[in-house]
Amino acid sequence: MISVLQLGTQDYGTALTLQRKLVDLRKANEIGDVLLLLEHQQVITLGRNAQTANIVASPELLAQHGVEVIECDRGGDVTFHGPGQLVGYPIFDLRAFTTPEGERKTLGAIEFVRKMEESLIRTCADFRIAATRISKLTGVWTSPPNIESEPAKIAAIGIHISRAVTSHGFALNVNTDLSFFDLIIPCGLAAKPVTSIAREAGRPVSLDSVAESITRNFGHVFGRQVLWLESLDALLGTSVGVPMKVPTNLRKAFGDDEISWA
Repeated sequence: MISVLQLGTQDYGTALTLQRKLVDLRKANEIGDVLLLLEHQQVITLGRNAQTANIVASPELLAQHGVEVIECDRGGDVTFHGPGQLVGYPIFDLRAFTTPEGERKTLGAIEFVRKMEESLIRTCADFRIAATRISKLTGVWTSPPNIESEPAKIAAIGIHISRAVTSHGFALNVNTDLSFFDLIIPCGLAAKPVTSIAREAGRPVSLDSVAESITRNFGHVFGRQVLWLESLDALLGTSVGVPMKVPTNLRKAFGDDEISWA
């Protein structure tokens, strides 16, 4: 079973704190596998392999656009999160999944990433967008109908794994303001353009409909039933009294008065 929580808009620090708490609970086997779906306010994040030179905007320009810069422990380089982008954080214990061939009972990191990519490729297909992988590049890319057109990145992926439990995940551009990507060299790939579902479809798309598609495809690809939950109460099996869209209460639910940054 994969439990899904749709959190609305959360600041990055709150979501990071929540992930860490849920990872600890998953390691202790006090909860099952969880997929968090949410949006962030404008933020640039630096993964473990990030080069600060890939932030091309000045601190003054970032401040003008209201963009924070935060370091974190996911893999990958520099990326942007913002409104209109659907972010997914799977908190999965990979020991609960077998490899496609059934050779091992623990899913490897690369296999986990490939399954996420496949889920996102199927989601793009649900909106009549042809998407694919590119060899040696993590993420999901559009698949242009002719060789003259260049593939564009529509979803970024960066993960962290500790004792077989995953955190961080994917960012799928839905109605994202793509001009924010001009502030960085996305994922350190200067020659690769970025796109969104809205740009490819030629119209805005409901984030709820994309969330439903992603959830369904995660269930199919990972071979699990999916259960939508209304609150942390339902996940934890105890009353914590937290409306899911209030970041302050998310902190209080876990006894955190301050955000801890990676």
